[in-house]
Amino acid sequence: MRAVPGRWRYAAAVAVAALALPQLTATPASADLLAPVSDTLDAVLSAASEGERVTVLVHGTDLAAAGRAVRQAGLSKLTSFDRIGVVAATGTVAEVGAARAAEGVVYVERNDPLRTFASSGTTATRSAAARTTRTGADGEPLDGRGVSVAVIDTGVDPTHPAFRGPDGASRVVRNLKSLCLQGTGTGCILPVPDFLDTDTLSVGGHGTHVAGIAAGSPYTLGEGTVVGGSAPGSKIVSISTGAALVVLGTDAALNWVLENHEAPCGAGIPASTCPPIKVVNNSYGPSGGGAFDPNSATVKLQRALAAEGVVTVWANGNDGGDGSANLSNPPGQDPTPGVLSVASYDDAGSGTRDGTVSAFSSRGSETDRRSWPDISAPGSNIVSSCRLYLLICTQGLQPKNGPGLLDLGTYNVISGTSMAAPQIAGIVAQLFQARPQASPGEIEHALKATAHKYADGAPYRQAGDYTSSFDKGTGLADVVAAATLLGAGRH
Repeated sequence: MRAVPGRWRYAAAVAVAALALPQLTATPASADLLAPVSDTLDAVLSAASEGERVTVLVHGTDLAAAGRAVRQAGLSKLTSFDRIGVVAATGTVAEVGAARAAEGVVYVERNDPLRTFASSGTTATRSAAARTTRTGADGEPLDGRGVSVAVIDTGVDPTHPAFRGPDGASRVVRNLKSLCLQGTGTGCILPVPDFLDTDTLSVGGHGTHVAGIAAGSPYTLGEGTVVGGSAPGSKIVSISTGAALVVLGTDAALNWVLENHEAPCGAGIPASTCPPIKVVNNSYGPSGGGAFDPNSATVKLQRALAAEGVVTVWANGNDGGDGSANLSNPPGQDPTPGVLSVASYDDAGSGTRDGTVSAFSSRGSETDRRSWPDISAPGSNIVSSCRLYLLICTQGLQPKNGPGLLDLGTYNVISGTSMAAPQIAGIVAQLFQARPQASPGEIEHALKATAHKYADGAPYRQAGDYTSSFDKGTGLADVVAAATLLGAGRH
């Protein structure tokens, strides 16, 4: 998809009710014997009473320790992340205090509220050029085939023309819904029918727009508007956490990917029909950015994913900034190779590669290079799949009709790092097609080492092995150059 004229910006923010988690005023042991808590949990504990109810993630030395602490403290288990030894539970402040004092508990974090950070800029990133000039290891055009892209978001409309394959079937191969807050146990990510529009069900729209940027089918709409994702040959696994995002729902989705990435459609379904998940897109985060928390379940999950060959992509946030403070999305600051944070680039509808950093794009701290984004991709005024009757899709004010006679108002414009991140997710799918055996770290290196150094904004400075900047990272993704570095063939 390409950016369209106009300077309208949309933060793609979904208002959610913060869960007031109280202070642990009554505990069965002295404070120095209690497991530490996350900063966000600590910040809301001062007004608590013992009987107030809270939802937390209890980290153990292993799963058995976390589970035992939850049971013995009297907390009600919601679900568990078995591979990283975390149990989500709800109960009173006093019960949480007892769990903190239990043997084997190493950390307790808040079930934080999140928001979404709301083509695909394929001219600026040369993603479209890579599809016509480069081939994958399979000898096919470099369109992401052989890879599934997981999209954790508000949901997806599998019936949208953006996800219709050449055979007429939907390329959404798994359609899942998170029900973890309802306490459905370890199986709280549930499959729903392939035809069910989980985005409308959640009164969303954001997820369908994001999925179209990553992997939408290419079309030329009226007035010559070109739409389509970075990886139109890939498959899509959608995990809907609803419009009211909280950490428990999104972490449960990451945990599902960790447990199922090798065969997302289940045993016995061939990879030709349902390829392995190689990249996960996350276009959400806390308002205002913040410090990186290496102890969080989110970070433990994405590090486990990287170890198993899956890249995790994060929108860097829509809080702008000037480098005086760290406003970057916390989990995207993870230095683990294969975890990527994405800033938003604005080509002002020109399709050129020497535009500006979007004003809304979150900046890291100028003095802390660990907080800088990794890479840039277009995120201003992006046309993608978006049903006009959904609230977020009405904000664009530039509806476009889809390819069919009945596809009225099925595309619209949204801006945000939410839109920049899925371009990189689709590009990662292209790069894995170029070199299927590549590690997440090698994919990240290919992107950073070949990024186009557009000049706007902060100067590039040495940051480890690359030159980078606090506002735009290493520069604008260049798919042709990155795929060539990984050994892609030529048409």
